Amino acid sequence: MAGLPGLPGSPEHVGIAGGALDGLAARLKGEVLTPDDAGYARELAGFNRIARHRPDVVVAALSAEDVSAAVSFAAREGLPVAVQATGHGIAAPASGGVLVLTRRMNAVAVDPHTRTAYVEAGAQWHQVISAAAPHGLAPLNGSSPLVGVVGYTLGGGLGPLGRQFGFAADHVTRIEVVTADGSIRQVTRDRHADLFWALRGGKGNFGIVTGLWFGLMPVRRLYGGGFYFPGEQAARVLHTWREWTGTVPEEMTSSVSLLRLPDAAEVPEFLRGRLAAHVRIAFTGPAEEGERLVRPLRACGTPLADSVAEMPYAAVADIHQDPTHPLAYHEQNLVLRELGHDATEALLRAAGAGSSCGDLMVEVRHLGGALSRPAEVPNAVGVREGAYTLSTLSPPGSPDVVLGPMEPWSTGLRYLNFLAGADTAGSAEECFGPETLDRLARVKAAVDPGNLFRLHHTIAPRP
Repeated sequence: MAGLPGLPGSPEHVGIAGGALDGLAARLKGEVLTPDDAGYARELAGFNRIARHRPDVVVAALSAEDVSAAVSFAAREGLPVAVQATGHGIAAPASGGVLVLTRRMNAVAVDPHTRTAYVEAGAQWHQVISAAAPHGLAPLNGSSPLVGVVGYTLGGGLGPLGRQFGFAADHVTRIEVVTADGSIRQVTRDRHADLFWALRGGKGNFGIVTGLWFGLMPVRRLYGGGFYFPGEQAARVLHTWREWTGTVPEEMTSSVSLLRLPDAAEVPEFLRGRLAAHVRIAFTGPAEEGERLVRPLRACGTPLADSVAEMPYAAVADIHQDPTHPLAYHEQNLVLRELGHDATEALLRAAGAGSSCGDLMVEVRHLGGALSRPAEVPNAVGVREGAYTLSTLSPPGSPDVVLGPMEPWSTGLRYLNFLAGADTAGSAEECFGPETLDRLARVKAAVDPGNLFRLHHTIAPRP
């Protein structure tokens, strides 16, 4: 660890005495790094390369006690705190302050008798999927198995089993969290109930979650995969899919995306440098019923590829085929109240063949079912009234030509987990209705009145 006798000033920087850093290091099982240390830049690298943290101090934590020590240190020194596990959802890159890295805290345990899982702060979904599969169980993971479990779940958690089982946050039973005073709290529906409500949907505003317990679903296999159609067939595909979503059971979760992927080696050859429509399917019912249900989709065009078939749940990542290599992107979204003929035509004008759209991906996900119902234990997830989400994944500098034209069909809300990029920190308050936002702000004021945890999608404290 190098000392910090005189780092360049920043809006968040406060001078840190070398003795204070030595004291922090002495309390840790993990490591303290500063900009003078050789491993500093390597530790900061996250999946989304659109921005990078530049903190005064990095704490590579190995335990909840390490996280507590880092938070207590930051509070004493008047420094804000950021946290990073995988770096998919960066929103407010730290310029100064303390960055707590949790990826080394990646333990996972599955109890098949209670159908529950426990994860530490840095665990990724592929670990839980692999641990649960031998028992015929599945988590409510997202489309990418490389995303961190904790951040995804605290933001709601919208995945391939969503219409049948709801949001991942709905099935959390216990949370271990370090709050702004450095306390390690065990939070449940009966203990710190307001904080339990707020953490499940309000994401990182209230502390650093170091442990999470949640339910697993009795799902061993799926009828799932994807249909890829050439871009010139996108209009027929989108109209067929949106009409079809009004007829399917809750066991069917699906989405459709318009892809404009680069001509690069990591992209399948049939998708390189062209527009394609990709329909994603996840059905938990019998394969023969799934085959019958998707028949209208399979027949709506001439597929470039068709991978929809019976599959083990452990292969769920094959449905969306999300990127596995780090890249730079902005992610934005709207929650749509409907997707009728006129809305679909507007989307095609904005993102279809012949448009000026430069987004890597424009995706519409079907909501409804269990995603529209309140959780058994209420939480702060704020988009249950929507019928669809519309999200865009854009390269740096790409203008928004899609979301603006779709505003007339928006509920007025955004989905928190589909916001990423250096300019999205202020968008969190657009993800909740007025009553939910007011309650979140009051919980924030109770547990973090100084807004120590502000380097993310921020909800400001208010009495």
